[in-house]
Amino acid sequence: MRIPDFIGSRQYIDKTFWTLFIILIVVAIIALFSAGSTLAYEASGSALGPIFKQIVFIVAGVACAYVIQLLPVWMMRLGGYIAFFFALLCLYIMLIPGNPFVVTINGAGRWFEIAGVQFQPSEIAKLGLIIVVADQLGRIRSEEDVKKRFLWTLAATIAMCFPIMTGNLSTAVLLGGVVLIMWFLARMPWKYIGIVTGSVVVLGILFYVIVEFAFIRPERTLPRPFDRAITQVGRIDKMIEEHQQPAEEFKLTDANRQRSIAKVAVMRGGKSPFGVLPGNSQERDFLPLAYADYIFAIIVEETGLVGAIALILLYMIILCRACFASSKYDDYTAMLMTMGLALMITCQAFVSMAVSVGLGPVTGQPLPMISKGGTSVLITSLYFGVMMSVAREQNEMRAGVDKSVRESEEVVPDINVNETE
Repeated sequence: MRIPDFIGSRQYIDKTFWTLFIILIVVAIIALFSAGSTLAYEASGSALGPIFKQIVFIVAGVACAYVIQLLPVWMMRLGGYIAFFFALLCLYIMLIPGNPFVVTINGAGRWFEIAGVQFQPSEIAKLGLIIVVADQLGRIRSEEDVKKRFLWTLAATIAMCFPIMTGNLSTAVLLGGVVLIMWFLARMPWKYIGIVTGSVVVLGILFYVIVEFAFIRPERTLPRPFDRAITQVGRIDKMIEEHQQPAEEFKLTDANRQRSIAKVAVMRGGKSPFGVLPGNSQERDFLPLAYADYIFAIIVEETGLVGAIALILLYMIILCRACFASSKYDDYTAMLMTMGLALMITCQAFVSMAVSVGLGPVTGQPLPMISKGGTSVLITSLYFGVMMSVAREQNEMRAGVDKSVRESEEVVPDINVNETE
């Protein structure tokens, strides 16, 4: 069977990206088994059921990453635009009140269901927007293109972040922050970045003040799809109140259960540099869905400061690897694409870890590849697949150039001595 010409050679696969990807997967599987609890059994009838289901998603993600890395980068760009418009369509459909496609879980309507398959359009939106922004910024060829491409990327970001923020403000902020860094990398004019940043800060303050004083304090409600705004501002209020509240007056309630038990888990892990060791967690039996958003708290409990630092370093190494690889890329779009995806993985990880240890309000951001969540695992695997596709193609191009140079140097002119004389 003849392999299509556009399939890349496995000879140039980026082994470093694969090594980091596999290490992250091993950590994910160990953490999922450690975080399995009686609460998981009560929710699903089996303590191992949710874990094995997650492993199926991980295996599917690895298969997708392997296939994608062999495809050319132009397919990544095309796929990014398809993902962008598909996610945009789903997100705006979800804004329609009474929509039968929307599935609400734990009070958040973030899931879209088609033919019995549930997924989060916001996860697909992350991948699509980053690739689209990278492609648009990579098309800058002159001074006239700068403003045009900046406005295009700004419009795309606003169009995507607006429907996301109605149900998941943290994802919209995170996505906007990554685009902002990509503007810096693309050397957009400071005045453009300053105007956008200042406008976002002013709008954010107005948003908080209006929701806090016009709706939360008078105990009013907001109509759909803006009703989540009360929850989002309320979480910030609760975090501030907890830091100001004396310890002796603290009471455990359903509203603060997750945050409180997560803090207890972190404190138990902090008693020793190595924590209580894997498999010895006690708080996993009390922390609701310990294998989801708060899995980092269980990791800290079981592995202590050493495990926490090691995991932070792992995500940082992924970002550093992307930086190092991107510095050698000839394709500017490929560089921005790789950096944008690596930034999304790392920034999302830091946000998730900060929430788990009580340094930020509840966001619902999963720990990439580690927290339970099918859509998140598959999309993160696609991140790695796209980055490895770019790395493979660049390796192949450099190898071709080096080969041509060597061949040209080895060519010796055929000189006829008699003719010379």
